[in-house]
Amino acid sequence: MPSLSACLCLLVVAAVAVPAAGSVPRRPAPGVRPVPVPAAGRAVNATHPTHVIGRGTPASCTSAAVVVAVRAGGIIRFKCGPRPVTIRMSATAKVTNTSPQVVLDGGGLVTLSGQGRRRIVYMDTCDPAQVWTTSHCQDQASPVLVIQNLTLVDGNSSGRRFDGGGGGAIFARGGRLRIVNSLFAGNRCDGEGPDIGGGAVRALSQYDNLPVYVVNSRFTGNVCSNGGALSSIGVSWTVLDSRFVSNRAVGNGANPAQPGTPGGGSGGAIYNDGDQMRLSVAGTLFAHNGATEGGGAIFFVSDDRSGTMAIADSTLEQNPNAGFQTSGLPGIFFLGARSPAITASLVG
Repeated sequence: MPSLSACLCLLVVAAVAVPAAGSVPRRPAPGVRPVPVPAAGRAVNATHPTHVIGRGTPASCTSAAVVVAVRAGGIIRFKCGPRPVTIRMSATAKVTNTSPQVVLDGGGLVTLSGQGRRRIVYMDTCDPAQVWTTSHCQDQASPVLVIQNLTLVDGNSSGRRFDGGGGGAIFARGGRLRIVNSLFAGNRCDGEGPDIGGGAVRALSQYDNLPVYVVNSRFTGNVCSNGGALSSIGVSWTVLDSRFVSNRAVGNGANPAQPGTPGGGSGGAIYNDGDQMRLSVAGTLFAHNGATEGGGAIFFVSDDRSGTMAIADSTLEQNPNAGFQTSGLPGIFFLGARSPAITASLVG
């Protein structure tokens, strides 16, 4: 295990050739700044929706309508009136695996609440109850689930352990998952266990090892045994222009669980475990996240040491971990193919 490092501030800037005197170009200060978003990470055009939830009033936008629309699939928008509205979910909205695409677009006005009782959105291509469509459920191209312009709060998947559990707001196994312009707050999953995680989002078995995109989104106050905000096994992530603040990994005993402990407690914001995978972070802030074991901001362990991590144009500050971190990288625990590539970023 890497030696514990004191809470110091590390500035990492990409090395460049030194130009002649008087010709040094002005570069932006390291830290958070916007970065380009590729087409694969952008919102879906929802101008012509397949389904519209609501008839123009808050009362017409119901949990039952959300469940029915998600089951049917397609592009889903809301018509709940001109002001922000919260829909209190009395059941989890479940994706049917025969749907090529499910897009939930809240238009920046809609909040889905799990009321602290239930997971909000569920997709699992390996769950026969949602229709088993292929013999290779762990690696199929669809459904593609896109969450955009939406707020998800108070989801809770505690006690739901099918396919490993986790994912207080969203559980997504198989197909593809994309999150754009969305907010996740106060979501949670089980508080102990060596591999369970994702207070907000749990992702598994993404098609062809393509990454989950998280773009221009915020995660705050989400809690789980591991990965207070995001958690996965064997999944790659591309996180752009986002914010992770005050998320917590609260388990005890790490992974594998130490004798006499239930396990968990790593990755205050992000928990990545598996083999060949990549975590790419750019234009993103991690602040005041915490872990009772390792990686107050990020925990990344590639078991076969083939995985890689890159951080650019980002800031990680005040992400304490009570257990362990990689020497010289406060708030990060990393085991992979090589040292993380960190450019134009502040880590402290």
